[in-house]
Amino acid sequence: MQNPLFQDQSDSLKPLAELLRPTVLSDVIGQDHLTGENGALRKMIESGNMQSMILWGPPGCGKTTLARILAEHSSLYFESISAIFSGIADLKKIFDGAKARAKDGQKTLLFVDEIHRFNKAQQDAFLPLVENGMITLIGATTENPSFELNAALLSRASVFVLHRLDDTALESLLKKVEQSNGTLPLTDDARKALKAMADGDGRYLLNMVEQIINQTPTEPLTTDALTQIIQRRASLYDKGDEAHYNLISALHKSVRGSDPDAALYWFSRMLEGGEDPRYIARRLIRMAVEDIGLASPQALPLCIAAADTYERLGSPEGELALAEALVYLASSPKSNAVYTAYNTARASAKQHGSLMPPKHILNAPTKMMKEQGYGDGYIYDPDTKTGFSGQNYFPDIMPRQKFYDPKGDGMEANIKTRLDEWDKIRRAKT
Repeated sequence: MQNPLFQDQSDSLKPLAELLRPTVLSDVIGQDHLTGENGALRKMIESGNMQSMILWGPPGCGKTTLARILAEHSSLYFESISAIFSGIADLKKIFDGAKARAKDGQKTLLFVDEIHRFNKAQQDAFLPLVENGMITLIGATTENPSFELNAALLSRASVFVLHRLDDTALESLLKKVEQSNGTLPLTDDARKALKAMADGDGRYLLNMVEQIINQTPTEPLTTDALTQIIQRRASLYDKGDEAHYNLISALHKSVRGSDPDAALYWFSRMLEGGEDPRYIARRLIRMAVEDIGLASPQALPLCIAAADTYERLGSPEGELALAEALVYLASSPKSNAVYTAYNTARASAKQHGSLMPPKHILNAPTKMMKEQGYGDGYIYDPDTKTGFSGQNYFPDIMPRQKFYDPKGDGMEANIKTRLDEWDKIRRAKT
């Protein structure tokens, strides 16, 4: 039985995206890894063994379409809900129906769109019926299931990742439209711009095409004419979702990889998506101390100055200061020697507990402390001929440790030379 959501309506009322929705796997565009000859979903249909699954992918990549096709190839009773518009009462009604059908030997296939919108308690409600096989669940989500879905639910479902539609897939969609509507009235540049505006979303592409067709232009639209009809939508970016973490990771690794051009691209992507420049400024400061370190000591004050400049000027002028700091970081020699040394020293401090410093580096403000030998033998390094005494500053019973090991890039080359020379003097005294 089909859910009313999937029943035919008058074609005159259907949007173009619905009219062109594939009904068989071979017509699905851009997801060959799932629907092709060796695709997991094709094999599942051919085997007749429908399993609970989560379809994860960006908007307009075909999640709902695949769910409908899977339903068509299943003998299970089909139910469909959207987590945006449904609550516990709706779930209870569906679960009661599934239990009643189970008594007659019929299982239920339940499609839940935007399943990540359900809270933990609502997600937990699925577990018993999925566990005992009364319900085979197909959940669709644009969010990373690892973050948004309960581990218990994920353990009972396979996760299939759908890709955003690339240029080839979007072009295939346009040609599919042209098979029944004729060549679209677009110049070559406008056609490229249209696909770029779709940003990998097939449904959005078809919605834009529908707007163009309804305008009935008398001559091919240029890029400028196209943008007058269709306003480019905001990039898919939410400061609280996975895209936020993906892009800041890409930005950080581009800096670490010494690629200023890639770093500027991801920086711009984040700004275009509405990211707070102050957040980026804080991350730049972190990169300066974590990845650049003493290889270029100017990196940290430059990043702090860029953050201060943004606070004074705001957007968009202040963002140029951040861009300058970003390019400096990406172009600088890299060293995590201080970062590594700090972490290793912290671990060593925990391991060795409360060892006392050697007495010769302790002050002796009282007579008793002087009698105990506090401060005996201490050498004031600036008074020595070389400015280096080579004394021991670790606890007496603790072997000397080496935490800081500069690689010798940038300014750390000079630091390494000094440390190596001092180490020779220190070894000569032992």
